[in-house]
Amino acid sequence: MGKLASRVPDQEADPVAPQVRFSVLGPVRAWRGAEPLSTGSPQQRALLAALLLREGRTANAAELIDALWGEEPPSQALAALRTYASRLRKVLDPGVLVSESGGYALRGLSEGTLDLAVAQKLATEAEKARNAGDLCHARNVLGQALALWDGETLARVPGPYAEAQRVRLEEWRLQLLECRLDMDLEQGCHEEAVSELTALTAAHPLRERLRELLMLALYRSGRQAEALAVYADTRRLLADELGVDPRPGLKELQQRILQADPALAEPMAAASELSAIPVRPAQLPAAVADFTGRASLVAELIERLMSAEDQVMAVSALPGIGGIGGIAGIEGVGGVGKTTLAVHVAHHVRSAFPDGQLYVDLQGADSRPAEPETVLGAFLQALGVADSGIPDSLAERSALYRSLLDGRRVLVLLDNAKDAVHVRPLLPATDGCVALVTSRVKMEDLAGAHLVNLDVMSPDEALSLFTKIVGEERVASEREAALDVVAACGFLPLAIRIAASRLAARRTWTVSVLAAKLADERRRLDELQADDLAVMATFELGYGQLESAQARAFRLLGLADGPDISLAAAAAVLDLAVDETEDLLESLVDTSLLESAAPGRYQYHDLVRLYARACAEKDEWPPSERDAAMSRLLDFYLSTVAGVYPIERPGGRLVDHLERAGYSGLTFSDGNAAWDWLRSEAISLLACVRQSARPEMLRRAVDVLWAAVDFAASGANSKEYEAVAERLRDVARGAQDKRSEARALMALAFVHQHTGSRFDVAGQEAGRAAELASAADDSLTVCWSSNISGAVAMHQGRYEDSEVHFTHAIENFRTLGDRPGEASALCNLSRIHLVTSRTQSAVALARQGTAIYVDMGDRLKSANGLYALGLALTQSGQLPEATKCLQQALREFRDSDQGLWEGMTQFRLAEVDIAARHFAQAAANAETALRLLRGVGGQWRRGNVLAVLGRALNEIGQPNRAQACWREALSIFEELGASDADDVRNLMHRAAVA
Repeated sequence: MGKLASRVPDQEADPVAPQVRFSVLGPVRAWRGAEPLSTGSPQQRALLAALLLREGRTANAAELIDALWGEEPPSQALAALRTYASRLRKVLDPGVLVSESGGYALRGLSEGTLDLAVAQKLATEAEKARNAGDLCHARNVLGQALALWDGETLARVPGPYAEAQRVRLEEWRLQLLECRLDMDLEQGCHEEAVSELTALTAAHPLRERLRELLMLALYRSGRQAEALAVYADTRRLLADELGVDPRPGLKELQQRILQADPALAEPMAAASELSAIPVRPAQLPAAVADFTGRASLVAELIERLMSAEDQVMAVSALPGIGGIGGIAGIEGVGGVGKTTLAVHVAHHVRSAFPDGQLYVDLQGADSRPAEPETVLGAFLQALGVADSGIPDSLAERSALYRSLLDGRRVLVLLDNAKDAVHVRPLLPATDGCVALVTSRVKMEDLAGAHLVNLDVMSPDEALSLFTKIVGEERVASEREAALDVVAACGFLPLAIRIAASRLAARRTWTVSVLAAKLADERRRLDELQADDLAVMATFELGYGQLESAQARAFRLLGLADGPDISLAAAAAVLDLAVDETEDLLESLVDTSLLESAAPGRYQYHDLVRLYARACAEKDEWPPSERDAAMSRLLDFYLSTVAGVYPIERPGGRLVDHLERAGYSGLTFSDGNAAWDWLRSEAISLLACVRQSARPEMLRRAVDVLWAAVDFAASGANSKEYEAVAERLRDVARGAQDKRSEARALMALAFVHQHTGSRFDVAGQEAGRAAELASAADDSLTVCWSSNISGAVAMHQGRYEDSEVHFTHAIENFRTLGDRPGEASALCNLSRIHLVTSRTQSAVALARQGTAIYVDMGDRLKSANGLYALGLALTQSGQLPEATKCLQQALREFRDSDQGLWEGMTQFRLAEVDIAARHFAQAAANAETALRLLRGVGGQWRRGNVLAVLGRALNEIGQPNRAQACWREALSIFEELGASDADDVRNLMHRAAVA
């Protein structure tokens, strides 16, 4: 079936005889339903095209002869014209091709029959939508129109009329493209636009509007030098080709870029409706059904978060809300109800933020508050960024986060902040988004924030909350006792809620009994340090009424450092069945001593966690049970990741070299479920590993880290992985545990080599890991350390050393029977053979490695093999096969959400394009690689892509922009001390003297 058949809406027609449809935006074609029809010889197609483009108007014979042959028609032109018409009439439906007034016309064609007419209708719809401010719809519709083109318009159709129409329709297509790209930039899609604009400016070098859009897209992508270089290239080209200067608009843009005009960083026009967002997070915790009081503060915060003019519209969930922006902060002591108030307000205004709501507990009162880098990683995931697309550094994550929020309306709730410094990287930067922050400390230095101080409840509010939980009937007859209870709780909402929950669960108690217990037990809590003794008195009351199994669960679960804990992990801590554990945890939720963060996940309020740990220190007997509980949790993680690893890497022998876990873990049937578990457990798992960094648990902790090595390659968790690995290394060194130190060093070397920015450090770590592992007779660590050492040496240009390392790795992996490890080292050795001009052996090595991966049934690793093979085939000149291998690898990387390797494969395709002298396509692929590798591939990889991009740009007539790319690449390589710097200097020199 032709392309138009799937692109033009179905027409109403006789189901027995479907109407004929036509295409001119590409080859001239016709279909009846799904069946392609023969349109005859080139001249016959020229006649059909001429009649289709007249849109039902009659063309006489002289006009058609001139259209087909121009000024020199053949002697039998009229007879030939009649023959073509007769043949077409037999192909088309009866009555479609009619003869009249000595000429011909096409009649009775329904709307949508011709692709050009469909494109015109869509373009008109897009223009109307844009004028109405609906950029999202306008872009989508315009994209549909442009998708109707299938190559060159009127392809291979002869005659002067077809040529004139080809030029006209190509100009219209370019205008539509410029319009769509203009809207792309208005909606912040500048990085995505650079690749397309680079290819378009190569194909249409004198089209100044495309150059202007490219300059703006580059500038907004943080590439000011390249943006200015585009202007220099354009000025030179126009002077050489046409003898003119750039038009005023281009000159003005250059000056604004030189002046860093702040307006250039914003969309060129405001959009009333946002583009489609891949993911709209809805992370707000559930609102408290019995929220009580705080009416004036609720109104004050809502007014801050929404303009007064739009408040009613927002609450009513009507569109068109404007004027939203700002930061609001709630300060107060622990247990005073900051989170409850913030969540209540957030739910009240959420309809004003249709693009999502983000939430995080920053754990500001804990000894290890949540790191902004880690929080941003989670936020970026929630906004649809793949793990591999999450940048490494805090600055890059924050920049990407703000870019994603730009032009959107998102509410960000930052709960339990340590201080203003803690939250600054997490704050949105645009008016369409707001942040609501809670903290125990005053945040006067949070610029622009509207701060409210939350005090305890008034007696009436406190009594009302107590009554809602306990019930009006029980409180009404004992009002004075109820007042005594809330007073004993210090009028703190958390304390009131816990006390009331205990009373509600005990129908035989009276309010007076509860009041007496609180009055008596307050005096026993002098040793507890917290914000208010009344809170601790309430905790003591609740804890004292727990059954023994509940109390044990309460104590032991508080020992884990993670922000929350899954049901399966909790079962390991308690050494109970999952069903029994769930019943216990839900009963603790009913008492308000534990919170349900999400289905199957539980967490403590920070004050309650401190109290639970104090109880564990005081009451857990024997004391060794505390260590046993944490040991079971570590074993649970070790057993689970040991099961995940062979799913991720079939045939790998790592599991055979791990410590044995004394507690069973989860099992998974497929890689997607395993990876989902790893992502959801990342922070809690790493917290457990860090907490287990002590001699008696060290080996298992290191092995959990190694088996969860995917965290090291994950943009969201690589920094925390690195920090935990450093902690384990230090403890292992202090304990003189060579095996554990070697594995921790290897994990660090992997992180540093993977990021491509600390090769010297990675090399030292891998070398030391190999020494320690040899001394400890840890053969698998020796293998992997050799492999990493070889990769580092290769990046540093030490090819002889690299070959020795890779050769040793291959031999050792073979000895151990670790076939995936062997394949990895073979593919790596192939790279060394390439750079040392042993091309044929490089191809053979890459084929061996790829064959192992394919034989093991590992699709993702097979893609890594195909990547290596594609490199070798490129250098050997086998470009079609190289392209096939790399494109197959690219599909697998894309399907597996491997942004790093997707970007690197685009880069390698650019190298193939350069070898094939397809320079415009090379530039487009390199630009795509830069976008995909932004922040995740490390500076060394960015430098390599920039070097290749410069080569492509230099060949398509953009030498100044090429030099800008090379200058940045050279700066990167010089800073890293990479041998690639010499190659870039040579490129710059050759281009300068050419």
